Amino acid sequence: MLTGRFKGNIISSMSALPKDDELYTYSDYKGWELSEGERFELIYGEAFAMSAPNSQHQEIQMELSSQFHNYLRGKPCKVYPAPFDVRLFYKENESDDTVVQPDISIICDEKKRGYEGCRGAPDLIIEILSPSNTAIEMYRKLNLYQDAGVKEYWIVNPENKVFTVYCFLQGAIKFYTFNKDTVVPVGIFPDFKISLEQVFTENQ
Repeated sequence: MLTGRFKGNIISSMSALPKDDELYTYSDYKGWELSEGERFELIYGEAFAMSAPNSQHQEIQMELSSQFHNYLRGKPCKVYPAPFDVRLFYKENESDDTVVQPDISIICDEKKRGYEGCRGAPDLIIEILSPSNTAIEMYRKLNLYQDAGVKEYWIVNPENKVFTVYCFLQGAIKFYTFNKDTVVPVGIFPDFKISLEQVFTENQ
């Protein structure tokens, strides 16, 4: 949930001095000393502040993570809920300039599961919308994830209880929408479906 671009002279808790061009790398990012609850994402070197999730967002994230966790038990793929750093264009020398924190990441390649987070593109990414999200942000993320090699990207809209699923296949994008009373087939796991009835419970 991005809330605005970081301006170097606004936040004083950074451990490194801002650069004149205001572009950053993972090496800069990992050295920032943030207050509790503060989070940022880097997108091609630009830093964006992230807002705190509300209770509905957290409930949906927990339910989805639980369904994936139960299915993946004993399998090579793993689920990681936010906060969790994903270095989409990983470079060993830490010069990569894009670090995102998707609400949920599914990673099947063991080599990508580093101590600090994901080193490369997850197989599946799920983002849960909040009032602070914008169409521009979602479009930016859509293109970003496709460019990085993510196989599947889900957007969850808690307000209208709709899932939008994007599948990236050989340079093309296919997308599908699912309403609250249906199940969502998981493209990367053909034998698994997510129950939206469980995701969108009455108390949400």
